Amino acid sequence: MKKRIGYIGLGLMGKPMARNLMEAGYPLIVHNRSRASVNELAAEGAIAATSPREVASASDIVFTNLPDSPDVEQVVLGPDGIIEGCRPGMIYVDNSSIKPATTRKIAAALEEIGVSAIDAPVSGGDTGAKAGTLAIMVGGSRDVFEELMPVFQTIGKTITYVGESGAGQVAKACNQIMVAAQMTAMAELLMLAKKSNVDPRRVIEAIRGGAAQCWTMDVKPQRLFSGQRNPGFKAYMMHKDLGIVLDTARAYGIPLPAAAVNMQLYNAMLQMGMRELDNSAVVGVYEVLANEKLVTENE
Repeated sequence: MKKRIGYIGLGLMGKPMARNLMEAGYPLIVHNRSRASVNELAAEGAIAATSPREVASASDIVFTNLPDSPDVEQVVLGPDGIIEGCRPGMIYVDNSSIKPATTRKIAAALEEIGVSAIDAPVSGGDTGAKAGTLAIMVGGSRDVFEELMPVFQTIGKTITYVGESGAGQVAKACNQIMVAAQMTAMAELLMLAKKSNVDPRRVIEAIRGGAAQCWTMDVKPQRLFSGQRNPGFKAYMMHKDLGIVLDTARAYGIPLPAAAVNMQLYNAMLQMGMRELDNSAVVGVYEVLANEKLVTENE
């Protein structure tokens, strides 16, 4: 019989990931601060819970997918939290992107009561979450990682054991350095082409097959050209992740000047009222700076 899985945090990424687990035959117990997603999955066969503690008490494996480090710490270690419903032998898996130090703190607390903690942040956006093709970066016990592999294969395609507790979160921070760099570089090249009176669509076509090829260039330009700037992956989450990158860099005395500049560009997005847009919509900051629209109404 398949293990019972609890999933807490049914947002843009969490809901389709939880749904994929349920569709793979895992008994699913769900909880979310907003009840609409809970009710939707309950209508499809999941069991609705009213607290993290209730999820843990009914599960063999508990997943979380939450916005930030304080949210995860509260849900796991706070009043009526996961830790209050756990029992020895359970596994806790965090799909959130949070500070490595917070991950290690939570893992140590759970280890004291015989619960294994795995950090398993993901990359691939809502498209990958729906398709079950996410990249999953895993930190924690290798033995527990091997035990979880069939579960991970339900939600992801590229599943990598990185190292001990917190290593998955370090890998995600590294991932976000590259993602932010790709998004801002794409915005810059699109605006350079547009301002130079050269069709950005043709520029993308010309350079995508060469050294500039990357996931961002393959996926994002056509969405932007069609006027689609909805997430995806929200700008305020990109900003939060870059904050984690820079906090971690400071802890180890590492200068990351490019990541710091990109952090400021995403901060500008938030200040311009674009926090809920896709992270590729950072092109909107460049539109303001260059006084040029990427796509005009008659295009």
